[in-house]
Amino acid sequence: MRYPAIVTPEDGAFVVVFPACSGCQTQADTKDEVLPMAQEALEGWLEATMAVGDAPPVPPKSVRAPKGSRVLWVEVPPKLAVKIELRWARHQARLTQAQLAKRAQVTQQQIAQLESPDSNPTLDTLEKVARALGARLQVSLRPESR
Repeated sequence: MRYPAIVTPEDGAFVVVFPACSGCQTQADTKDEVLPMAQEALEGWLEATMAVGDAPPVPPKSVRAPKGSRVLWVEVPPKLAVKIELRWARHQARLTQAQLAKRAQVTQQQIAQLESPDSNPTLDTLEKVARALGARLQVSLRPESR
């Protein structure tokens, strides 16, 4: 999962704005700082959104940068991406945490923990919840892109 950021040079620095994530932005002093600063800003914004119980927006598949700017695609860490995918699936199924917990035969607290940015769920629990959502858990390993 990745979100697009628009990077614009401005007064010797770089302004990074995530158009899909209202209010998510940062600034970097050098080109080398752009990606780490963007990753930190996005991760913090997504975690804050999840912490208040909201589902982050689905990232667009494409975006155009205005003239003089460029698009930077920022990856969401896998641990956070799983939690976001679960939240999206639960919202799409129009289920509360309690309803999903009942279907998955786990507690509501376990569902809340699964969606919490700080939790570290087991694959067994993820599989149970995926089945309860009519989905299948899929894991893949891909070579690093360079």
